[in-house]
Amino acid sequence: MYDRILVPVDGSDSATAALDHALEIASDHDATVTLLYVADTNEPSQTRIGTNVKDILEREGNEIVSDARERAADSDAPVTTDIVQGMIHDAIVDYAETKDVDLVAMGTHDRDGLERYVIGSVAERVVNTAPMPVLTVRVSEDSPTYPYQSVLVPIDGSAHATTALRTGAAIAKHHGATLHLLVVLEDGLFGSVGETDRERQARDLLEDAESTANDEGVHDIVIAVESGSVPTEIVAYADAAGTDLVVMGTHGRTGLDERFLGSISERVLRAASVPVLTTNRRDGS
Repeated sequence: MYDRILVPVDGSDSATAALDHALEIASDHDATVTLLYVADTNEPSQTRIGTNVKDILEREGNEIVSDARERAADSDAPVTTDIVQGMIHDAIVDYAETKDVDLVAMGTHDRDGLERYVIGSVAERVVNTAPMPVLTVRVSEDSPTYPYQSVLVPIDGSAHATTALRTGAAIAKHHGATLHLLVVLEDGLFGSVGETDRERQARDLLEDAESTANDEGVHDIVIAVESGSVPTEIVAYADAAGTDLVVMGTHGRTGLDERFLGSISERVLRAASVPVLTTNRRDGS
């Protein structure tokens, strides 16, 4: 499923958590992990100072990459390293595209405000622009479960959600995991549409999604309909059901409320206690 996994590193706890999880995935899939440090030389205060700052940033990058590679030494996954310059989120996406990366794994929490590399906001920008799946991992006391035993896919009827569903089903099949399919009916967004009609639309979506998952070879499926704030209910369901991974699209119109979902995926990855895998189906792809 994955051959090349990219892990941006900055020395933070969140980046380390993402690296540890990515190494587990790489070992499982016989994939190569690339550790990437981006020297952010595009900040005006840095470019004015010039070469000295670039040298300092690259020296820092070498230390961070070296520490990350040492941490990965116990893994049986092949590891490569690289250091590039540029605007952080653009450089990560450009590098991933150029190197035909299959998966980007990143942390979701910011470093201290005095630190240069704000990985949390960078992750959100990468999630919204990368054409390949992006796995975001937050720092917690417990390491993410792997292999995954249960996978949650929110369903909304959009093409992006369908892409996420196929990805989530493939992961569930690979791990022999239970696949949870969830539709959230958000209060106050349906005008005069009656409760029965809303629920019927949700059930129709779930029936179609279950059929798609069956076609992908997954039959251990749980379906659910919840009401409330979409990101809040997704996170609450993931916690209550004990799912190990959330898989969702980053854009697309929903079949129920015709709202774009980009901000929803961002809010989920900020709050979810488990890794979130986002897929980005670009128009025409």
